[in-house]
Amino acid sequence: MISREEVVKTALSIAAIQQDDGGVPWPEGHVDAWNHVECLMAMTVAGLDEPVRRGYAWLARHQRPDGSWPMKLAGGVPTELGGETNHAAYVAAGVWHHHLVTGDRRHTEESWPMVKAALDYVAGLQTERGEIVWERDARGRPSTYALLTGCSSIHQGLRCGVLLADHLGDPQPHWELAADRLAHVLAAHPEAFADKSRYSMDWYYPVLGGAVRGRQAVQLLDREWATFVVPGLGIRCVSDQPWVTGAETCELVLALDALGDRERALTLFQDMQHLRHEDGSYWTGWQFANRKHFPHERSGYTAAATVLAADALAGYSAGAGLFRDIAGTSVFDPDVCGCAGVRVPPQAAEEGL
Repeated sequence: MISREEVVKTALSIAAIQQDDGGVPWPEGHVDAWNHVECLMAMTVAGLDEPVRRGYAWLARHQRPDGSWPMKLAGGVPTELGGETNHAAYVAAGVWHHHLVTGDRRHTEESWPMVKAALDYVAGLQTERGEIVWERDARGRPSTYALLTGCSSIHQGLRCGVLLADHLGDPQPHWELAADRLAHVLAAHPEAFADKSRYSMDWYYPVLGGAVRGRQAVQLLDREWATFVVPGLGIRCVSDQPWVTGAETCELVLALDALGDRERALTLFQDMQHLRHEDGSYWTGWQFANRKHFPHERSGYTAAATVLAADALAGYSAGAGLFRDIAGTSVFDPDVCGCAGVRVPPQAAEEGL
């Protein structure tokens, strides 16, 4: 485990790369809303209020009238104009997390219109079967396919949005229905998504995002454990390369923690600490055949995932249970999609019902 002081040091390494306009960039310089929000969440855990405030102001400033954000911005200028659904949905996770950690109702209320517009954008791109396509392009045309990792993250965002709505007394039942439909597709219809199975994210994200829990989740993680986990180092980013990455490893830690598998979660978290730099930042990855950091960069999103994993394991903040507690609880009617399967409520699955 890393200490509270080490967590703060890592969060400060994120604040150090924040741009003057409040955006938190990738190493190559662009900003996208998803990674930006993850970095804000990590700084929230560490109590870095001023950088977090500037980061949420950046989000409000760059949200478009349809509720989306440009896919990439550089220097505050959009460079890729499509609007990714998972980017928009994650803003709800960030705002709910901020509320849990800080209890700052004023910030939550001020952010609510932004969250509503974002999740309405997301829900508007759900297909009849239940998956949510990955983007609306620069011309406003919906994509023709969905991504499993993205939809898993969207599921979490929708659940967080429902909690925000209920807390603020402004229920949004269509978000809950969208989340139920999406969870069913994630659990029962792999054919709904483009094949990205060489990426470890497509393996564990249905668990991380709360759509798959209980016995099915344990079986899912065990099925590809040997494919992706490299003992002593972390997990591979892709199945066919000798390359472990810190962010993916910490996300798997969060998924394991959500299932109550603390032993493997703690082991993996400790295994990836070889990526820690003396300044508290983290190298993105390690190419273990060539024994070199690859790419040769220390990324804010890796530091952020590490902070969130450390918080989940050690309970440093009131938001430590964000990924653990976000699973849906309702049974979805299979008649809506015509299949024979019903998504089992997480409690029932854990009890073997």
